[in-house]
Amino acid sequence: MNGQKLVVFDMDGVIIDVSRSYREAVRQTARLFLRGAKGFAALPDPLFSLVDLARLKATGGLNNDWDLTAQALSLLFAHVNAPVPPTAPGSGPSYERAIEGCDASDLSRFLRAAAAPLMELFARCGRRRDPFVEHHFKGDVGTGNIVKEIFQEIYLGEALYENLYGCAPRFHRGEGLICKESLLIRRDLLGRLAERHVLAIATGRPRVEADHPLDRFSIGEYFQTVVTLDDCSQEEARIFRERGERVSLSKPDPFMLDLIPPRCGSRFAACYYLGDTPDDMLAARASQTGYIGLGVTCSSSDRPVLQKALLEAGAEHIIDDYSHLSKVIEAHPGM
Repeated sequence: MNGQKLVVFDMDGVIIDVSRSYREAVRQTARLFLRGAKGFAALPDPLFSLVDLARLKATGGLNNDWDLTAQALSLLFAHVNAPVPPTAPGSGPSYERAIEGCDASDLSRFLRAAAAPLMELFARCGRRRDPFVEHHFKGDVGTGNIVKEIFQEIYLGEALYENLYGCAPRFHRGEGLICKESLLIRRDLLGRLAERHVLAIATGRPRVEADHPLDRFSIGEYFQTVVTLDDCSQEEARIFRERGERVSLSKPDPFMLDLIPPRCGSRFAACYYLGDTPDDMLAARASQTGYIGLGVTCSSSDRPVLQKALLEAGAEHIIDDYSHLSKVIEAHPGM
């Protein structure tokens, strides 16, 4: 074993500030999904605050922002009168016709009276699964998943969406929110860390969306390997083919984290995982590798709440300023 340490980063909220991209895409998708419903014009814009959304995400189990969007919508639909969707996939009216049958008048009144509507609904309803939202959150872009389709159009923008999916967007035109992302950690700091240790990324982004900021900010050279949602999807498909089992290998499952050391071809004195959600810390604790979970609050809109959630999920240190990261890593004696 050498003296090098493995430092693995999540991407969103850790390397990349996504408060104006992914998080804002959740808000815009939730509102655009309701366009066409009765009472839509009276809905506030935005429907909820980023702090409210961050607190919902911190409840855990919502590491994927498509899932976060669907959960936010399911909670909001507690105040929407919606038609019962058909049970057979692909049957029933189109989404456009179905949303016209929804009445959001009560939702409008609720949102204008509630200070933190998502968390108020979560406290009352828990992890709600609304039938109407679930019906339009099945499949993929182009095969019935309207929630994901709207989200991807807003996040990627017209040109990137068409390039990735091979068709023109239906709900949103113009530049994508992906262009509003920024770096949370300086390139020179990453460079110094990479000189002493092996750096890697484990992210819930699809590969194409992970490559975009690595290229845009010229930081890809610092990371020896990048594990993405695509790696999880490929392994999930293999398991289904061979065993007939449907499993999820996204965080908090430690699959991505345990995939990294063999890819790097080395053993390490210590392994760290930097994440900004409870699921990240749970994945670190569950890994066979023995990761030390470092909770990151640098871009949080509600640091005290996030810090508490990260510590409860197993974070051994909280990183609220990257100037302290090297000291935290060097201070640990290793294994």
